[in-house]
Amino acid sequence: MMESTDPSPSNPEKSLRQALTILEDKTHPCFASPDADIILGAKDRTLFRVHSYTLKTTSGWFRSLFSLPQRPCTSPSATSGFTSTSTSGFASTSFSAEVIHLDEDAHTLESLLCMICGLPVHAPTSYDSIDALLFAAEKYDMPGPISLLRILVLTPPLLDQPLRLYAAASRFGWDPEARQASAQTLTLNIHAPEHRATLRKLDTDAVLALFELHRARREGLRRRLDEHPFVGSTIVALCPRCRRQIDHHTWRELKYKVILEMDTRPLGDTVVGVGLLEWPEARACWEAKCPNGECACVLYDKTETLRLIRECVDGLPKTTGDI
Repeated sequence: MMESTDPSPSNPEKSLRQALTILEDKTHPCFASPDADIILGAKDRTLFRVHSYTLKTTSGWFRSLFSLPQRPCTSPSATSGFTSTSTSGFASTSFSAEVIHLDEDAHTLESLLCMICGLPVHAPTSYDSIDALLFAAEKYDMPGPISLLRILVLTPPLLDQPLRLYAAASRFGWDPEARQASAQTLTLNIHAPEHRATLRKLDTDAVLALFELHRARREGLRRRLDEHPFVGSTIVALCPRCRRQIDHHTWRELKYKVILEMDTRPLGDTVVGVGLLEWPEARACWEAKCPNGECACVLYDKTETLRLIRECVDGLPKTTGDI
């Protein structure tokens, strides 16, 4: 007759052996210490054996959890632990551990536990991983991993995603990182549809501060271009040489193009770079002359105008801290 493989109350030693085998098969190899007294279960059923002392000293959540009265374990269970006191065939085994099931997946839990246990950490390469780790570290009140993640977000390739960095930095009150990220967002059109999902993660004050920075740069340059020595919006304009009435429409068109460009890329590098040299509106402006054929005076000093606009852009607010 084939021997039954089902655990049986009449054979507790066999049941325990089978349960331990299943447990070992699912245990993460980096967290399989036989003397660990706590088992953490990820939502994909991977198990992590950790010392309760480590959890208590690195996590406020676990410290509070372990301060609660504990219910004694009276029978082997996949969720409460295993204990063997048999003296026959399994006498050398003494294993007692609680299983605490958590909401995180195995990858997130592995990274978090490596940080608090002093094991090598694989730096996250996406903000999806960063967000998951920050959420878990905040939930379990783990300041150590949060401080480490604060450093990692300033490394490539994460540094190349300034809007995600600004969202994380604003949420956790990392003011220097938030200011740095806000400066990097000046290359972006934050009103574009692809950025809406990230902006929704920001609290009201943070998103308003970012909008204000982008608007302040555009409006600051617009106001400056209406002031002396730039050509203002006067009704009557005269040629500086022959005093014949002229129309500054080429300058107005260039100025309008500059403001539109600042709205989509507030950094202004495309304005003072290729823009003022290669745009059709710029070419028309620098080629504009007095309509008096006998005068043909060039209306705009290209070199001086470029220098003044560069100075204006350099003087605009650069971060949310400058507003």
